[in-house]
Amino acid sequence: MKYFFIAGEASGDLHASNLMKGLKESDPQAEFCYMGGDLMEGVAPGMVMHYRETNYMMADVFLHLPRIFRNMALIKRKILEWKPDVLIPVDYPGFNMRMARFASGKGIKVYYYISPKVWAWKQGRVKSLKKYVDHLFAILPFEVDFFRRFNMEVEYFGNPLVDQVGSFMSDFEGAEEWQRKHGLGHLPLVALLAGSRIKEIETTLPAMLTLAGEHPEYQFVVAGAPSLDSGLYQNYLKGTGVKIVFNETYALLACAKAGLVTSGTATLEAALFELPQVVLYRTSRLAYGIAKRLIKINFISLVNLIYGKKLVEEVIQKDLTGRTRKELDLILKDEHYRREMQEGYRKIKNELGSQGVSRRIGERMIELLKGEFE
Repeated sequence: MKYFFIAGEASGDLHASNLMKGLKESDPQAEFCYMGGDLMEGVAPGMVMHYRETNYMMADVFLHLPRIFRNMALIKRKILEWKPDVLIPVDYPGFNMRMARFASGKGIKVYYYISPKVWAWKQGRVKSLKKYVDHLFAILPFEVDFFRRFNMEVEYFGNPLVDQVGSFMSDFEGAEEWQRKHGLGHLPLVALLAGSRIKEIETTLPAMLTLAGEHPEYQFVVAGAPSLDSGLYQNYLKGTGVKIVFNETYALLACAKAGLVTSGTATLEAALFELPQVVLYRTSRLAYGIAKRLIKINFISLVNLIYGKKLVEEVIQKDLTGRTRKELDLILKDEHYRREMQEGYRKIKNELGSQGVSRRIGERMIELLKGEFE
């Protein structure tokens, strides 16, 4: 069968690539066409556009609307030309909800993978999901009950990060060898995950680097986003003694003693590696003001949302350096505090299911599609 994916950011590229592998297991003749990233391209050919062409933070979207609309028009044309059996939008709701509506109107089945975060804001989108999406696949356990409040059943088979982390750990060479190979010395490591967008790097990395200078007994290491140019990072890292690695995020999480993590998928990845972390995030005043009015949740990190209460500290917007400093000292030096956080992580792991998530989702999608076309 023919599968058209739309993934608009680094996390979507990761999850879509795993699902593509899962689909290929059950459908060896599967054909793919997609807007996505390097990981998806590593699974199968068929890229129409890289997600870098559309990946903007909230405050920048209005500045790039003409380009975004041109990209939408291109994707719509490709969908009509390629005639897929199913459109699989992956998260990224501002773009993908429009694509779902378009495809549904053309009689194309829509299986939305990774539900838009309507539990956080824009709950009115539930009505559109019910209207334009044939099947919705969630990857967070609390989403099942949320959608039932709107009489909408969703498919939940666990979180695909479990597959990704499990696969990595089965082949990992070990911390000592990895540090040696990358010239990171013998000091304990602190991982810096500053996000995958330019604006995130600009707003959070400087605060992280200030703290790095206060802890010479640790080697701080940035996990470089593969979609960003290394020169962007070097502008900040010059003269700091902080190292950077690209395409080695999981190895860094496996080796580090603690992490400073920008809110997003990375917070959950750190939890799966049982890495004590501080979550920090800063955006423009305008974007923050809008978000405070619209967002209806108590936490910004997936770790705390799944846990149901605060497990990791969230430092948002103001005084990133000062407020993070105290918490970083705790997760580095307070063994009791570290153990409590790691015990919470293990409870989260139980909620996220066993390995084989992407395979199970792929099997279910194919089962549903066969039923549609019988």
